[in-house]
Amino acid sequence: MPARNRRLPRDLSWPLTTSDIRAALGEQVTSAADLGFDERPHDDGTLLHVEWIPPISSNYGNGIHPTLWSSVRIRVAPLPATERAAARYALRQRALPELAAWIGAAQRAPEGWTLTWHSRSWRLVPGATAYRDDYQPYR
Repeated sequence: MPARNRRLPRDLSWPLTTSDIRAALGEQVTSAADLGFDERPHDDGTLLHVEWIPPISSNYGNGIHPTLWSSVRIRVAPLPATERAAARYALRQRALPELAAWIGAAQRAPEGWTLTWHSRSWRLVPGATAYRDDYQPYR
């Protein structure tokens, strides 16, 4: 992210860029996803988070437009700038391929699965990444 577009203090940095995510997911998936960059680190260390947005009409009253139904919302959280390089490497090697697989599985999932909210999050652990599904503990 160019410095002129930064919304973060100088000591924080996002571990992934829009280009990293596009390269991992492909242009078609990325253009259909709601991609955003958080301004504050998560207390639990989450760096990458994806949510499935179910096609439920009550969502519209809650502020989710029907064009986002049956799609995904992806969020990237910042971390200390000194940790960016190691985090970027780990996320690109492991989490982004897992993200692409998760989104593909979500798009092919049976109707019962697609009608409810689902999520997956990734954070760094020593030498690797850990993930959790639907806000369960990290593994």
